[in-house]
Amino acid sequence: MIRILIADDHPYVRKGLKQILDETSDIKVGGEAATGQEALERLSAGQWDVLVLDLTMPGRSGLDILHDLKKLYPKLPVLVLSMHSENEFAIRVLRAGAAGYLTKESAPDELIRAIRKIYNGGKYISAAIAEKIARDFNTDLLPHERLSDREFQIMKLIAKGQSLKSIGEELSLSPKTITTYRTRILEKMQLSTNAEIVQYVIHYHLI
Repeated sequence: MIRILIADDHPYVRKGLKQILDETSDIKVGGEAATGQEALERLSAGQWDVLVLDLTMPGRSGLDILHDLKKLYPKLPVLVLSMHSENEFAIRVLRAGAAGYLTKESAPDELIRAIRKIYNGGKYISAAIAEKIARDFNTDLLPHERLSDREFQIMKLIAKGQSLKSIGEELSLSPKTITTYRTRILEKMQLSTNAEIVQYVIHYHLI
C-alpha cells in the first residue's frame, strides 16, 4: 500500500484528489496538510511513501518547502502540483528535488500514474510539459530563466506589488539583502524599475 500525504491549502482540492485516489486498491491517503509547515510536521509524525505538494500555499513558497524536504527526507518522493503549465516551473521544481510535476488541470487523468511511477523510483512530468521542454531545449534562455530560485521568488513577489520590507519579513531576510537581490534581478534581466518587472512577469504569465 502506497501511503500518501496531501499538502494543499484548498480543502476542495484535497477532497478531489482524495476521491481520485480512493478509486485505487494500492494507494491510500493517510493525511492532509493545509500549509507547508503543517506538511513538515505531519511528515515528522508518521511514515509516508509519497508527498503530493501544492506549489503555492500560504506562507513560505513551495520551492522553499521542497528544499527543506529534500534535506530532511531525501528519499521521500515528492509530486508537485501547480496551476502553472509553463515548463519554467517544472524545471525549477525538478532541479529542487521533486520526483514529479503535474498541473492541477491534468491531475484527474494522470495523478495515479504519476504517484505509482515516482513511488517506484521514476520521474514524472505530463506529456504536454515534456513536449514544451523538448521544444524549448535548444533555444536561448529567457532572462528569468537565468535567475536563481530565490531571485525568481523575489521577482514574483515584487511583481505582486509587495514592498521590499514586506518581502524581507515574509522570507526572514533583511531589507538590505532584499535590496541586493532586487539589484541582481534588474541586472540579470536588463530592467530598470519595478514597473518593468511587473510588465515582464505578466507578459510571460509567471504569476
